[in-house]
Amino acid sequence: MKILLIYPYPLFDRSQEEDIKPVPIGVYYVGAVLKENHYDVELLNWHNIHKTPQRIAEVLLEKKPNIIGFSILNANRWGGIEIAEIAKQLNPDIKIVFGGVAATFLWKHFLKDFPQIDFVVIGEGEYAFLNLVKSIEKGNYTNIKNIKGIAFRKNGKIIKTKHADPIQNLDELPIPANYFEYQHITSSRGCPWKCTFCGSPKFWGKKIRFHSPENFVKHLELLYDKGVTFFYVSDDNFTIKKNKVIEICRRILDKGLKITWVAISRVSYVDEDILYWMRKAGCIQISYGIESGSQKIRDLLNKNIRTEEIKNAFALTHKYGIIARAYFIYGSPEESWETIQETIDLIHQIKPLICVSYVLEIYPGTRLYLDFQKKFNATDDIWLKKIEGICYFETDPNLPQETVFAFGEKLRTELYENIHHFVESISLIAKEELYEMHADFCSRLGITFSHGDYSRIEAIKDKDKIAEKLFKKSLSYYPNNRTYLGLGLIKQNRKEFEEAVKILSKGVELFPETEELNLCLGINHMNLGDYDKALSYLLKLQHSKEASYYIEQCHKELGD
Repeated sequence: MKILLIYPYPLFDRSQEEDIKPVPIGVYYVGAVLKENHYDVELLNWHNIHKTPQRIAEVLLEKKPNIIGFSILNANRWGGIEIAEIAKQLNPDIKIVFGGVAATFLWKHFLKDFPQIDFVVIGEGEYAFLNLVKSIEKGNYTNIKNIKGIAFRKNGKIIKTKHADPIQNLDELPIPANYFEYQHITSSRGCPWKCTFCGSPKFWGKKIRFHSPENFVKHLELLYDKGVTFFYVSDDNFTIKKNKVIEICRRILDKGLKITWVAISRVSYVDEDILYWMRKAGCIQISYGIESGSQKIRDLLNKNIRTEEIKNAFALTHKYGIIARAYFIYGSPEESWETIQETIDLIHQIKPLICVSYVLEIYPGTRLYLDFQKKFNATDDIWLKKIEGICYFETDPNLPQETVFAFGEKLRTELYENIHHFVESISLIAKEELYEMHADFCSRLGITFSHGDYSRIEAIKDKDKIAEKLFKKSLSYYPNNRTYLGLGLIKQNRKEFEEAVKILSKGVELFPETEELNLCLGINHMNLGDYDKALSYLLKLQHSKEASYYIEQCHKELGD
């Protein structure tokens, strides 16, 4: 029996594909459970297959699946429906199963309105899907009603079975890294808070369940052995259990895992001990959900955090050389220019190095959605429209769309016009054992301004100057290959080629195996007309297509 697990494409493309590209970690767990039970299963990340739609039928004909399981979010549900329709046209006997967050909250909607969907897995899908696969394989459809955590049609009637019990011991699940390669991992499931805009507590449960530190670090180690060195830790709140976090960090260090990673936290659950160990173990960024600078709006969203907690978390995070990333929501109930000004005031107080601002949207599984349904006597039929979510402002006559969009523009402009002040205010802890990491922090931030995301934003002024200051600050702590490269590129862009050569030569002396440094140094020797010297660096990189181009140009100039 051939099983495909497909992560389909969203309804609308994103300007940054990273927003929708990663397959949820739950899909890998489902795949691992199937693999452990000796099923032929393959996972397909089809987040962008709609750009070559003919490939859908081609791949399905090639793979000949008996069952397709889809990972469904609100954003990609139409992609799943469209792929399922194609699969049914190619093979009417194929079984289509929807699972994931949107499927869990809209199970009746999917079965009522889309005949191409045969089953829906509700909630955690590992064992419900496995049991469903076993029943389909045996042709034992009479037993399906006894499988917990699914819904299906029988004789035209929609049937939902008993709710599946949450998996209490997460370590009993096979580690997906035994079979797959990916970067998004979690150490826990569940969220005890009740933010009105979030469906996580209803999906995972309000009681948090943890993988053991041993299991989590083994997970990291397996991926590290496959060559993965950067990770997204996707827990709703990674730091909620202090001792667990510190033990994980100690184990990462004891294992000698040279990794970098980012995490999500709540501002009330970080302190100096946690941040020290997280930084030592490779954490480079923590995202905090702030939502608003207005306490009134945070209370309306049931975001139970206080301004002093926010200020403390950001100050401590930056002190330890970890980028503090702020998530804000605008266009909330009772939003006004006064509350937006409160958010701007908070931004100036906490000086975030990255802000991500979103319009408040309403999704199934949230308190906002229940309120919306009650207020407008709405049903799930609204999702028959080709929309990904419902903007809150569409339900509130006191929030005109143009005003809400102006809120967002104001927040972004305020960040961009003041980010250089925020950078200059950074004061890293004077702890010598962290100096190498401080150098890494400054160099990463510098590259963001010279060649990364901020380099492309016109509203940010003097980006090269900001970057240069950060690179020099980096070198005041410890030599860093990224720093030498960044400074060299700045000098190259200014056509100060001799200065670039001096800086890059020092970098190559300290980091002789760094390809980017050798390539950049070779190019700058070419800019000075010293092609023989350029070749001495470029020939180290003959496997590189980019280097090969410059090697060829050098030979032409030398008449070889």
